[in-house]
Amino acid sequence: MLEAKIPQLKERLLFMASLTEQMIEKSIDSLTERDEEIAQEVIKVDEPKVNELEVEIDEMAISLLALYQPKASDLRTITMIMKINNDLERLADHAVNIAERSLSLITKPSVKPLLDIPKMSSIAAGMVGDSLNAFTNKDPELAMNVRVRDRLVDALRDMIISELCCYMTNQPVTIERSLELILITRQIERIADLSTNIAEDVIFMVKGETIKHSREI
Repeated sequence: MLEAKIPQLKERLLFMASLTEQMIEKSIDSLTERDEEIAQEVIKVDEPKVNELEVEIDEMAISLLALYQPKASDLRTITMIMKINNDLERLADHAVNIAERSLSLITKPSVKPLLDIPKMSSIAAGMVGDSLNAFTNKDPELAMNVRVRDRLVDALRDMIISELCCYMTNQPVTIERSLELILITRQIERIADLSTNIAEDVIFMVKGETIKHSREI
């Protein structure tokens, strides 16, 4: 029965989300701990698992649509899972991009102590988990909280980029490394943006309100 199949589909999605969160955290750990092994694990071990899960979840969802022709809330849930599935795969790609940038930095002297980038990443990773929890529990308040945190990530992004621009201006020898850190910052920003997209979709699913283009928080 469809009622039994949808929880199984959600379970696989949450497993994929957990793996994606770990990839984000590990990619930043590879940078802060200057650990090539962690970065390679994200790239060579974790990403293939996420890619396999994306295909598996997509196939499960399509099968449910074909077999049961769901309507109303069941249809919205399954289509939402398919969208989140795609978003999670993109989140994993951003984690891989961070790990690859880390590999180019860990053998070079640090531009500055890495404090704000890990803080920014921690907020973004938390947004990933909470956006999925909001979906699972149909919790629009938690989804809105995720949306609020996107502003925190944007503020940290601006601060980090401004500081790195000062380093590049005053110490041209740091330009290449600073640009790599800026690109990592951009990847984290995209992680937060995708989490916000999921949260906004949850609000639409539960309350029927479209807030994607609203400036109100």
